[in-house]
Amino acid sequence: MIVWLNGPFGGGNTTLAAGLCRSLPGAMVADPKAVGDLLRSTLAGHALRFRDYEDPPLWRQLTGVFVAGPVRHAGGPVIVPMTVLNPGYTEEIFTRLRQAGGFRVAVRAYRRRRAPDYHRAASDWMHANGHVIDISALTPEQALHTALDHLHLTAPARPRPPETPEA
Repeated sequence: MIVWLNGPFGGGNTTLAAGLCRSLPGAMVADPKAVGDLLRSTLAGHALRFRDYEDPPLWRQLTGVFVAGPVRHAGGPVIVPMTVLNPGYTEEIFTRLRQAGGFRVAVRAYRRRRAPDYHRAASDWMHANGHVIDISALTPEQALHTALDHLHLTAPARPRPPETPEA
């Protein structure tokens, strides 16, 4: 299973991804920013360097492979915290992931930087491609449980802190 967390930049996608990873047995985080960082360092100083991760077709191709690989290798769930605002780019990546199997989209809205861009994209096309969870009034823990509920999963019981031996 792939859970894509698409929300505004700085909106808590990475925090939610970490919480889901801790709560779901066998889960891992595949952050496409790593692909962007690799391409950015490779193309540093080159005429074809880019400003936004979404723009190069190579990033979208590699992101599809990067995210689908762990699903094939370990079975998932794979949590992907990545904002993609262009519906064409999203469809390009998601088509590759659907072909790989196990894809489920969790789209979340949270008001932060570029929130108007995100909300415009959410109302234009995101609802058609996944489930939108507005967490603008939720704590990170509440957001985690809302996402787990949507995925029909429950968080494991919290481990108790180790007892300290009496002196």
